[in-house]
Amino acid sequence: MTYLRVLSPATPDDAETLGGKGAGLVTLMRLGLPVPHGFVISPAACREFLRGRRLPPGLPTSLTDAMRDLEAVTERRFGGPGRPLLVSVRSGAAVSMPGMMSTLLDVGGPTPAIASGRLREAVEEVFASWHSPRAVSYRELHDIPHDQGTAVVVQAMVHGDRDGHSGSGVAFSRDPGTGAKAAYGDVLFGHRGDDVVSGWVATRPLGELAGRDPAVWAALLDGLDRVERHYRDVCHVEFTYESGRLWFLQVRPGGLAGRAAVRAAVDLADEGIIDRATAVRRVSARQIRAARTPRIRAGTPVLARGVGASPGVASGRIAVTADRAVRMATDGPVVLVRPHTSPLDMHGLAAAAGIVTTVGGPTSHAAVVARSMGKPAVVGVAALTVDPETGRVHTTGGTFTEGSLFTIDGTGGDVVAGPAETTTGDTDPHLGRLLRWAGSGL
Repeated sequence: MTYLRVLSPATPDDAETLGGKGAGLVTLMRLGLPVPHGFVISPAACREFLRGRRLPPGLPTSLTDAMRDLEAVTERRFGGPGRPLLVSVRSGAAVSMPGMMSTLLDVGGPTPAIASGRLREAVEEVFASWHSPRAVSYRELHDIPHDQGTAVVVQAMVHGDRDGHSGSGVAFSRDPGTGAKAAYGDVLFGHRGDDVVSGWVATRPLGELAGRDPAVWAALLDGLDRVERHYRDVCHVEFTYESGRLWFLQVRPGGLAGRAAVRAAVDLADEGIIDRATAVRRVSARQIRAARTPRIRAGTPVLARGVGASPGVASGRIAVTADRAVRMATDGPVVLVRPHTSPLDMHGLAAAAGIVTTVGGPTSHAAVVARSMGKPAVVGVAALTVDPETGRVHTTGGTFTEGSLFTIDGTGGDVVAGPAETTTGDTDPHLGRLLRWAGSGL
């Protein structure tokens, strides 16, 4: 069996063979967008590894051959002197599991022999992370089969921290909060991509890239337009630019919630990209319910404000660690308040009714996971300071102990001390049109 595929426009974009990430990279290449050179190890190899706890026969040799090809195309030496070839080793299951498995960056070191051994260890680590507690929990929450395994994507590293004309970000082709047709996301100048999605670094609005590096901004907008028209859906991409050169690292279609999903479907139909029947089928019952999600009533005193990352209103006692959120949730709703979240917080995210982070943006780990679970979330609430050791949350309006009641509005980004009245707000005209299309047979 062939376990390894080189990334190229000629490679079949089959998610069962390449995993979701690998298939997306092939699509990007076919659209003429810049993708770092690399190769994919199939989920079948992962399944074989998990059965025997060793790489399948022949795969180590295939890895050596693939790295020689990568050295040739990049004109760099893996484990060589000077500026050597370094690679990223990432998971890529057929169904996206954001942040739930291991990622290793800058894999390489001082000699070819050591570099080769580290690459093999990195592949094994990613395979083994399929059975990590957070990955298992995520699959159970989302009804993802446990026997699929993950692909591994190995690519030449591009560095968002190379110089003053480098950076990384995540960009949506439309606003994930409203569905409006405008590029939206987060960017960090002089940082690598893992800093953007982690949520532990305060990101900048994507639009700042236009003034900072206009050529990169123009190339990004062009890429977003191409992928949206190809998938006929809202997409988001991960990207890095190194010394003024843009690289696309991942693409995913969809992923909007509530009113944003409804508006995007209706607008795409109006633009002729999809038909009305497709628009109706695309919006789920859960998304329609979320489109009618209440908001905190206007005029309610606000304790702090951040970025609404996942729509809805949630009230609950605050917990400042994932473990405490799980324990406290047995006695009623909990709002998990953290500086940022990571895959290690998955059990607390699952137990909480709502999520608040003090740093991070709408593409951070907390935001992505909250949207996938349909839970209200507010991120980037800089006015809050969390002290996990004492179990307290500090604000300019006072200090709150763990167990105090918070109410959050995941649409407007408001955080309120205590309970709050809600309102359903104005009728969404896009939802009204979609429901008329569904009821009239189009």
